[in-house]
Amino acid sequence: MAFTIPKQQYSGAIKTVSLGAGGKALTVGGESAYPFHTFEGIMPNPPKIAMEIWDKNPGEDWAEAAKEPYKDVLGDPVAWARKVLEYKPDLLVIQCQSADPNGDNAPAAEVAARVKKVVDAVDIPVVVWGTYNHDKDVEVMRLVGEQCQNKNLILGPVEEGDYKQIGAVALGYKHTVAASTPIDVNLAKQLNILLGNLGVKEQNIVIDPTTGGLGYGLEYCYSVMERIRMAALTQEDEKLQLPMINNMGHEVWKCKEAKIPESEAPNLGDAAKRGILMEAVTAVSLALAGSDVLIMRHPEAVKLVRKFLGQMVG
Repeated sequence: MAFTIPKQQYSGAIKTVSLGAGGKALTVGGESAYPFHTFEGIMPNPPKIAMEIWDKNPGEDWAEAAKEPYKDVLGDPVAWARKVLEYKPDLLVIQCQSADPNGDNAPAAEVAARVKKVVDAVDIPVVVWGTYNHDKDVEVMRLVGEQCQNKNLILGPVEEGDYKQIGAVALGYKHTVAASTPIDVNLAKQLNILLGNLGVKEQNIVIDPTTGGLGYGLEYCYSVMERIRMAALTQEDEKLQLPMINNMGHEVWKCKEAKIPESEAPNLGDAAKRGILMEAVTAVSLALAGSDVLIMRHPEAVKLVRKFLGQMVG
């Protein structure tokens, strides 16, 4: 007797969102079943891999293994972006670390000018990520949105404390927002409602559930993402039927296990392999939880994850 795979019935589906503009624009979302459950529904747009750069030299903030592939371009965001393109990511992410009021506190105009140069130098969709300081992020995103209008950038993180201002930027200059909430299903839904009330259309919103790295909250993050997908697909919660993005490379590589050199912790093994595997395991876990865009850092981790995704989607 032939075995028949039992199938889950889904009453909802994930909406599609277009990212970027021009010939390299891409679409995320569209799933009608749980992640990779293609025997139950469709997954027309497998998870996309984004690779990050900083708008400043990260210096000691980055592990040596993470800096190695980019060691000759770390001081030049445009050259760094072009180097990243050699690894063929689907998207580029600019982390605006120089704007951080607790760090360099660079003027918003200076930060926006750097971002504009990078956006003009690449032909793939671009994510612009702020500092989680509401006042500074609003200032920076307002200038970035204006100077890069009609590029359909993804502006993030957009939080409850700044959604009105950054949401208005996205509306006025035709960009997409990454709605960010602290690992909570109800808060994620509420922020999407607020953005909708502001006038931001669902096709211009992706969910940032906030990401925990391996050993640093990954399990909780996975659980919340899983519940978001369950609500979207089986409970027909329209406000959660949106693609998800995870700023995960930044989280993984800042933890001590990824940064500490082998000389200080020989029992943890090779430092470079350790960080790469931590990033790859985190990315695979988040993809299985329903992530549509994985923001990664190390090219070798990207290779591993890309191979996994290729096998999963055939």
